[in-house]
Amino acid sequence: MSDSLVIIPTYNEKENIEKIIRKVFSLPYYFEILIIDDGSPDGTAQIVKGLQDEFPMLHIEERKGKLGLGTAYIHGFKWALERKYEYIFEMDADFSHNPEDLIKLRDACVNGADLSIGSRYVKGVNVVNWPMGRVLMSYFASMYVRIITGINIQDATAGFKCYTRKVLETIPMDKIKFVGYAFQIEMKFTAIKYGFNVVEVPIIFTDRTEGTSKMSTRIFREAFLGVIQMKISSWFRNYKR
Repeated sequence: MSDSLVIIPTYNEKENIEKIIRKVFSLPYYFEILIIDDGSPDGTAQIVKGLQDEFPMLHIEERKGKLGLGTAYIHGFKWALERKYEYIFEMDADFSHNPEDLIKLRDACVNGADLSIGSRYVKGVNVVNWPMGRVLMSYFASMYVRIITGINIQDATAGFKCYTRKVLETIPMDKIKFVGYAFQIEMKFTAIKYGFNVVEVPIIFTDRTEGTSKMSTRIFREAFLGVIQMKISSWFRNYKR
């Protein structure tokens, strides 16, 4: 058994899922994978289950309906903690996150980070294949988060991360409110409020070339308003551990 688990939420990722699984298992460090599939009608889960005989350390949890990114990760975090993994990763299925960077994120945590973030903006702007409007929206969203929350994270909405076990054992999952990109902000904010060492690791983010983006205006709206709600709620919470 590996000490490292990569959690990949999926909804209609049949074009990417086998390729991303094979890529992770080809890496020089041994990672296990947990797929959280939200009832993909395109057969994503069936593709994963067809690979489990070949890859015994490939796991899948199937959920009924599209329940949201945040709840998928929380489901995966609880699964990982029950099985005593030490390093727990978030990664997209669509190759926007380069699986080879998993090793850099793990190394950062081995060397003292409690949470490492694959950051598009910690060293300039490292985004490939995004239209300029989306790059600017994402960049200024992170700036907005820094202004409202006071956290010094250049890529506040990043979804490529490595948590050490103690972070996920400390954060009360039942108090995490958001399910879209605000979830990513809330988890970073909460980890920092608990005093954990959060480190940004530079990566190059490449937009998906296959499959369909799950981005929506509702997700952005939740993030915009959620940051303010999250900051106000933090005034009334005790972050001692």
